[in-house]
Amino acid sequence: MNTMEWVQFALYLGLIFLVTKPIGLYLYQVLETDGPTFLSPVMGRLEKTVYRLMGIDPKTEQDWKSYTISMLAFSLVTLIATYLILRFQDVLPLNPQHLKAFTTDLAFNTAASFTTNTNWQSYGGESTASYFSQMVGFASHNFFSAAVGLAVAGVLVRAISRDKQKGLGHFWVDLVRIHLYLLLPLCTVFAMFLVSQGTIQNFTDYTNVVEKVAENPPQTPAQSLAQGPVASQVAIKMLGTNGGGFFNANAAHPYENPTPLSNFIQMLSIFLIPSGLTYYLGKKVKHQGHGWAIWSAMALLFTATFLVCWWAEQKGNPRLESLGIDMSMGNMEGKEVRFGVFNSALFATITTAASCGAVNAMHDSFTALGGLIPLLNMQLGEVIFGGVGAGLYGMILFVILAIFIAGLMVGRTPEYLGKKIEAYDVKAAVLATLAVALCILGFTAWAVVSPWGVSSLNNQGPHGLSEILYAYSSAAANNGSAFAGLNANTPWYNTTLGIAMLIGRFFIIIPVLALAGNLARKQLVSVSAGSFPVSGVTFTLLLIGTVLIVGALTFLPALALGPLVEHFLMTGSSKVF
Repeated sequence: MNTMEWVQFALYLGLIFLVTKPIGLYLYQVLETDGPTFLSPVMGRLEKTVYRLMGIDPKTEQDWKSYTISMLAFSLVTLIATYLILRFQDVLPLNPQHLKAFTTDLAFNTAASFTTNTNWQSYGGESTASYFSQMVGFASHNFFSAAVGLAVAGVLVRAISRDKQKGLGHFWVDLVRIHLYLLLPLCTVFAMFLVSQGTIQNFTDYTNVVEKVAENPPQTPAQSLAQGPVASQVAIKMLGTNGGGFFNANAAHPYENPTPLSNFIQMLSIFLIPSGLTYYLGKKVKHQGHGWAIWSAMALLFTATFLVCWWAEQKGNPRLESLGIDMSMGNMEGKEVRFGVFNSALFATITTAASCGAVNAMHDSFTALGGLIPLLNMQLGEVIFGGVGAGLYGMILFVILAIFIAGLMVGRTPEYLGKKIEAYDVKAAVLATLAVALCILGFTAWAVVSPWGVSSLNNQGPHGLSEILYAYSSAAANNGSAFAGLNANTPWYNTTLGIAMLIGRFFIIIPVLALAGNLARKQLVSVSAGSFPVSGVTFTLLLIGTVLIVGALTFLPALALGPLVEHFLMTGSSKVF
């Protein structure tokens, strides 16, 4: 670990800290449905036109049930639309390569994936999906799913700040404002930057590179270079923490991620909105210290997990070193030489701390402990900054649990920002937390004892278990990255992973909206000397402890049988068992 790598990490974390306040202030303007932004002179008339076309009164509000029904209806319609696009891809336009339609199970898996902001891909993008599917089916869904997550986070924060109200805002108004004032402008600027770095954006046919031999005519094309509208999809997949790549190699592909600068800015963009949401929370509830306490908990967890991953990958594989292979550069298997160990470990930690799933290295090739970190990040609920919206409302669930635990310890009714935390609230938080854990462990257990589960493995033993566990963790946590040694493009895997994605998304969002409805109806009470403080070092450490206890210990037995056993086997320490 050299000095420049430490400087780059400090620069990254410092920039995330610096942009948190301005992004948070802008998010406050966007999520305040009647608030102006600096884009209002440009977008205001368009916003009103959209409301008229949709027949929406932006001044009306929905209760949590109406808001949930609108969100589910929108998600269902867009899921069906994407499914149909993929099933009829072969007859739709913008298909210069004449790619075939998706199979039924793959179309379901992919539609569920993009609807839930997971972007798991059981296919190679450039060899399977047409330009029409990539743009209309995938890129548009990247906007939709990110906006839904952000809207739900906004609803929960509004509920915490309100006093005896039923209204939580209006889903369609939130959706329109998030698109017009945040995602579309940001992605336009980001896509232009990516093009300036060399990311491609076109609709041309794939380029056939012809091998020429001296004094002989051109031979059969040696390679087909994929083209397409890449920059526009990369922009929203990063800013919206979606992660689905135009190319199968994702952010390791030079057409998606051409330069060290594009790599750094892409990493920065993943945490941009999730980090800003913590400041938005503090401003909205009029307790900025609380927002910074949550940010600090996220940043400390991120730093700790990154340092472990970086150390493990830099240390390399002792078995290869014993064979005389130079490991001075660390474990370079599955990594881009132009990024190296440091940027690969940093990217992997960021993309799994957020529910992004984009990769610039193959996680299946990481060392046992290096691969454990992306896996653990997802199993913690992807609340270490987390996805757009999903990271904040996921962390607030842990805040509810932490305050409840603290209340039990001191023998007082738990209270959160002037709202009494009662049985209903704790049940909603526990339901959302347990749904994902049961989904991951249940599907993994089923797969490892079934012929359809083990027949897709390229590796046996603990690494094979890790590959299956990683797949369902990625699906249920709505991440989308993968241990590539597992062939998941089978009817059984496509179907079960698709179901896991839907559970991981909506079995959290629905309890969160129910929690929001209950909190909004409560009366705000004055914070007294006996109230548990929700800022400062004590609260931050309690929150971190709750995340680790609830998240990590749930999966410790599975992790022990997978990456931990593999680590001891790799280091020759298996005799401890």
